[in-house]
Amino acid sequence: MTENHLHTLILPDIFDGRVRAFFTTKALGADRTKIGDLFSMDQEAICMPLQKHTDSVWLLNEECSPVKADAVVTRNTGILVGVQVADCVPMLLYDRQRSAVGAVHAGWKGTSLQILKKTISVMAEQFGSVPSDIRVAFGPSIRGYCYPVDREVKDAVMSASGPGDYAVQTSGKFCVDLASANLLQALTAGILSQNIWISPECTYCNPDAFHSYRYHRNHAGRQGGFIGIF
Repeated sequence: MTENHLHTLILPDIFDGRVRAFFTTKALGADRTKIGDLFSMDQEAICMPLQKHTDSVWLLNEECSPVKADAVVTRNTGILVGVQVADCVPMLLYDRQRSAVGAVHAGWKGTSLQILKKTISVMAEQFGSVPSDIRVAFGPSIRGYCYPVDREVKDAVMSASGPGDYAVQTSGKFCVDLASANLLQALTAGILSQNIWISPECTYCNPDAFHSYRYHRNHAGRQGGFIGIF
């Protein structure tokens, strides 16, 4: 990762040249106009769902008219699909064999609803994707001890993800690493470990580079993750 990437884009290194895939920092945020200008494309070709912490997956076939969902999948070319976050986990999916991509937003609710696994299932049902062919990149999110939660949240995430060291107890609170919980869900869904990339960046620890709801509270903006086949 270069210094320039920390100011503008973070580029996973597991995707090939057929796709444009990146996570943004504060510099671009989730601003479709800025992103469109950077890549010389119409902002109307940048498609993001109306996120409500659901387990709904938007199957984008034709019109890029936003619907309520927290994941989007498509085989359309020449467009970017994406999600916006400010601590939650943004995930980008790519199936080279079926020329399909997806973007997922997973906070603790989405993680407890297994939205990543449901997105993989939709890609399998709609596109014929095989999980072992899918590559997944996890963007910057709040990590580990920076994300204390109550027992209800911890139990919901563990019920969906299974046991693991992503949840620890400290000072009477539970701390959950949502990226690690979703990693377990990806592996149990059949994604190969060598096809997974995870950003080491914590949004809460890097408030100058990333928007963080836990850090900035109601003043937090949003950054995003975007992917498309061109």
